[in-house]
Amino acid sequence: MAEDGKLLEVRDLKMYFPIRKGILIQRHVADVKAVDGISFDIKAGETLGLVGESGCGKSTTGRAILQLYHPTAGSVKFDNQELTTMKGETLRRQRRRMQMIFQDPYASLNPRMTVGSIIGEPLDIHGLAKGKARQERVQELLRLVGLNPYFVNRYPHEFSGGQRQRIGVARALAVNPDFIICDEPISALDVSIQAQIVNLLQDLQRELGLTYLFIAHDLSMVRHISDRVAVMYLGKIVELASSADLYHRPSHPYTRALLASIPVPDPEAARPTEPMRGEIPSPIDIPSGCRFRSRCPLATDLCARAEPALRDIGGGHLAACHFAEEVPA
Repeated sequence: MAEDGKLLEVRDLKMYFPIRKGILIQRHVADVKAVDGISFDIKAGETLGLVGESGCGKSTTGRAILQLYHPTAGSVKFDNQELTTMKGETLRRQRRRMQMIFQDPYASLNPRMTVGSIIGEPLDIHGLAKGKARQERVQELLRLVGLNPYFVNRYPHEFSGGQRQRIGVARALAVNPDFIICDEPISALDVSIQAQIVNLLQDLQRELGLTYLFIAHDLSMVRHISDRVAVMYLGKIVELASSADLYHRPSHPYTRALLASIPVPDPEAARPTEPMRGEIPSPIDIPSGCRFRSRCPLATDLCARAEPALRDIGGGHLAACHFAEEVPA
């Protein structure tokens, strides 16, 4: 691990998906710029929340970090090891330390496999346990996530959504990972169940010393689980700060609009803000300069000419806005 405690270092990560036209001869005509040059670090034992609207590139970022997508450009270092150049057996061994909890507990579990087979499959792939030891490990994992260890012979359709997500968590924990990417693990669940899963993840982090990248679009939930929060818009990180600082002193107009959209019991306590105009632009045709300018109430000619850099505006609070210091608190 790096001397400064960084477990994951992402630098200038890009993930473009080419668009081709033609039948016999296909021409490369454009790119979907899902992730367009982002950088961040995650320290061991920390939870970094990654938030933004649907389609902004959050899930693609997670998959590119794990090399499920091979990045177009950039660097991803995990425990000082460069992942983008790893292949074959070397990458497979490294993946044992990095796992993912998927968004949809209904689609991410094979309906033809029993719970015991689903959780035990990572043990088989990495050769970690066989026979009785494998069975005991699967039962231990079920207990760890709050499920009856005798459910091993049941199938996914026999469980509720919250129970299925617990099975997904147990599968991710099977190989004793250090780092887990939680890809919107609660968005497909009932509100009454969401808090249970978040509490489970926090308990497991304290007990096992885990590090999380928590991807979500629900800022109110991210606030409770994250040490720091990165706000993403159209493939770029536009703000990054500690959870407390970001929620009390949002410095990018997009972050303020997201926070204002959180429902509150008292309407008078809601954050005053101007509504965002229009729709999110296409990642194929990104606006010049600041990519949020077409929806921003503060936009000027400068925003169309120059893309704002993600800069420190004080106390480690980063914002990519020409007028970050002028955004009202």
